[in-house]
Amino acid sequence: MSPATGGRSEDDPAGVRGKASIVGVADAVSPTGKLDLHGRELEVSVVREALGDAGLTLADVDGVCCATGMMASVELAEYLGIRPRWTDSTMTGGSSFEIHVEHAACAIAAGQADTVLIVYAATPRSRGQDMAQMASAMSGGGQMPMVEWDIPYGFGIPAASYSLAATRHMAEFGTTPEQLAAISVSTRAWASKNPQARFQDPISVDDVLASPYVAEPLHKLECCLVTDGAGAVIVSRTDRARHLAKPPVAVLGVGTAHTHGMSISQMPDLCTTAAAVSGPRAFAMAGLAPEDVDVLETYDSFTITVLLALEDLGFCKKGDGGAFVAEGALGPGGSLPTNTNGGGLSYTHPGMYGIFPLVEATRQLRGEVGNGRQVGGANVAVAHGCGGVLSATSTVVLGREEVL
Repeated sequence: MSPATGGRSEDDPAGVRGKASIVGVADAVSPTGKLDLHGRELEVSVVREALGDAGLTLADVDGVCCATGMMASVELAEYLGIRPRWTDSTMTGGSSFEIHVEHAACAIAAGQADTVLIVYAATPRSRGQDMAQMASAMSGGGQMPMVEWDIPYGFGIPAASYSLAATRHMAEFGTTPEQLAAISVSTRAWASKNPQARFQDPISVDDVLASPYVAEPLHKLECCLVTDGAGAVIVSRTDRARHLAKPPVAVLGVGTAHTHGMSISQMPDLCTTAAAVSGPRAFAMAGLAPEDVDVLETYDSFTITVLLALEDLGFCKKGDGGAFVAEGALGPGGSLPTNTNGGGLSYTHPGMYGIFPLVEATRQLRGEVGNGRQVGGANVAVAHGCGGVLSATSTVVLGREEVL
């Protein structure tokens, strides 16, 4: 059978395509950048909201995913008072949650779980934590090769490392500062339609280029926020999902790959991320291509992160990303609506943004996004996460049930 009929194929040997669906989502974000709840209270709040969105309860959950520490899923399950038969504490930074969806879909297809909970919450803004501190926490306090090979040369904050990729892309393909800035402009255009976004005032390319450098050539308005935030996603069997509270959003294709750890000095090619592997794998399993995608929700820690993802996922050729974004393709009315919630650049970024693309993609496909952000007729969406320092990527192709 072909993937389109839900059977096994060379691109989907385990028969995962369409067996699992996202059935509930929730996120907690504030335009102030701060939330009143913290820690477990915040996690429980979004978990209950996501379960309510699906019409389920904790009693229905038999799988738990959490990426916030050692034995994170185990500790969370104990706190929630549940004893799941399947668990996952995989941690790859910002791509962790797309990987969790991949693992959950595989577990459900194999009969190891029926309903899986994925959750993330962090409040760095309330704690006064900056990007360097968050990066240190993600790297185990700095006990990694980057301590010897990166930090002594000024690459102790993420922006400095990402600036290398931006500079290389400019040198190799002629990408301009104006083109990179266009990504921030398009993202802010979406955020201006989102009352929960941290920054909502429209900006221009000139505004972006006039903002101070954080790490040349990346300006302040090309760098992600530091905010509080939380999100939860519920994944369940598609046959069960059809009888729940909201229309199911099927997991059609998944793919994961990584190229190096936290040290940018070990990235094999500064202009090519692991999305060049994870994207094609996810599309092949889905039986779809980039031109079939109606909405893209991708990790945007920096503008260069988006540009590389667009090329590596196949939405444009390598080196053509600058011209593609300069045409306004990503913004409202563009050919590829991207980060329709305002993204990590303008909506929220509590350290690991990857849960939010899944939430927004689901809402877009369910047709429930208001304030002029809804993409009309959206049937296929991609949620793409990037973790570490352009290190690990995971790509999830989602679709309405009609696409199955």
